[in-house]
Amino acid sequence: MQHAPHPTVTRSEAVRIAVLTATFGLWLVLWALVVPAFQAPDEPAHFDAALHVATGSGWPAPGTLHVSNAVRAAQQEQASGDASSWSTVGALLAAHPGDSETVDQMTQHPPTAYVADALVLRVLHHGSLRWDHALVGLRLFDAALVTPLALLAWAAVRRVTRSPRAAVFGTLALFAVPQLASIGASVSNDAPVLLFGGLVVWLASRVLTGDLRRRTLLGLGATLGVLVATKGTGLPAIPFVALVVLVGGAGAGGLPLAARLLRTAGTLAVAAALGAWWWVRNLVVFHTLQPDGYAAIRPDRPFPAGEHPSVPHFADVSFGTLARTFWGSPGQRAQVSIGDTLTAVLTVVALVVVLGWAFRRGGTAIPARCLAVFPALLLLLQTVSSAQAYLRTTEVAGTQGRYVFPAIVCLVVLSAIAWRRLPLTGAARTATVRVLAIGLPTVGLWGLVVVSGWFWNAARGPVSAASVDRYEAAGPVPFAVVVVLAVLVAVGLTVGVQQAWRVRPVPVSSPSPSR
Repeated sequence: MQHAPHPTVTRSEAVRIAVLTATFGLWLVLWALVVPAFQAPDEPAHFDAALHVATGSGWPAPGTLHVSNAVRAAQQEQASGDASSWSTVGALLAAHPGDSETVDQMTQHPPTAYVADALVLRVLHHGSLRWDHALVGLRLFDAALVTPLALLAWAAVRRVTRSPRAAVFGTLALFAVPQLASIGASVSNDAPVLLFGGLVVWLASRVLTGDLRRRTLLGLGATLGVLVATKGTGLPAIPFVALVVLVGGAGAGGLPLAARLLRTAGTLAVAAALGAWWWVRNLVVFHTLQPDGYAAIRPDRPFPAGEHPSVPHFADVSFGTLARTFWGSPGQRAQVSIGDTLTAVLTVVALVVVLGWAFRRGGTAIPARCLAVFPALLLLLQTVSSAQAYLRTTEVAGTQGRYVFPAIVCLVVLSAIAWRRLPLTGAARTATVRVLAIGLPTVGLWGLVVVSGWFWNAARGPVSAASVDRYEAAGPVPFAVVVVLAVLVAVGLTVGVQQAWRVRPVPVSSPSPSR
């Protein structure tokens, strides 16, 4: 099947997207320094798991790893508020040996991300680092992993829409999700999942738009294998990739079904060779695909007499939590919100536009429908898991918008398709472009303002003399570093907004289906 040719990337366009990608990286670094230590979701447990691996403690069965006394002591030191008196990692391990009674649930996941973090800790000589500096070192490592997501979003949108302007908006859209920056710049196993999930979606977008080369399929299979070897949220990418490879090359003049089936089997075989080992082990050892590391934390309990499961209650809590923790609800317990009204408006607008215009007939219909499968499966599996836990424990738990982030590039591409298809012309279209160009980064900046004010200024505004003093006392770097980063991000975003306003479609180059 022949596809329309794609616009050539000019040198000036390459420079501009490089600037915007670098800005996204600085944006992540800014979040890594602004959010206080241990104030990202499950960050104490993630840091503890990496520290256990770095000190040679291995990777025990789910539910049997316990938070080290050293990490608990670090949390107690943090309560003092004066970082100058905080201990090094080595001093904490020597003064507080052994583990506490608190369960660290992270061994329910593959050890892949934690082995990488442990290597980083060893390279940094973590024993001689103050514990918050060791934690920031891991945050910066994760930020470096997530930075290419800006380039991948640009490339995927450009590939599917063939629009340089839409591709710029694809990158700007990442700034509109403060939760993405908070998670991507924290110590967690989500950072490599974001990177490899983005790579899978970019390669899938190439297959869906005519790139049928074997090396593309090999890269797709290998990337999928690393993704599923990192975290269970990568497993829904398996049927997604199978569908993409099966559909790619279909149609008049395309590949026959037998060839597409063989290519699909080959791609999945590559993925299995790299990523199936952990899940096969779970089935053999624990007789389940994903053991529950929370079993000791949330034991089963029946509903009280006279009470029963409520579908409206489950739906209300699930949808509200999903929306809030997708757009922006940072904090260890997701206690900081960018605003319920703003979250509701963003969610409704995004759903109406995507569901209304992304899947209509046209050249992007098949790619759009295939790309929707990955986030849909993530939402479905999360909802089923949460519903089962609700029936067992009476708690609506395990529902997080960040669990959809492995497919964030899918959502960006679908949004780009939908917004381009809105039936607007003339002044209305120009106004929409300008509102989006300014509005997308504004949402992200608002999230940073809210988080800064919450943690450093007692939720009374982003900056004051008292908040600067607090940061100087308990922050990981001098406040001047934060100011410089904020200025650089502002400059980069200004360049990005100008690109979105000024970029025009470029002439189409000579056809080459696999380019």
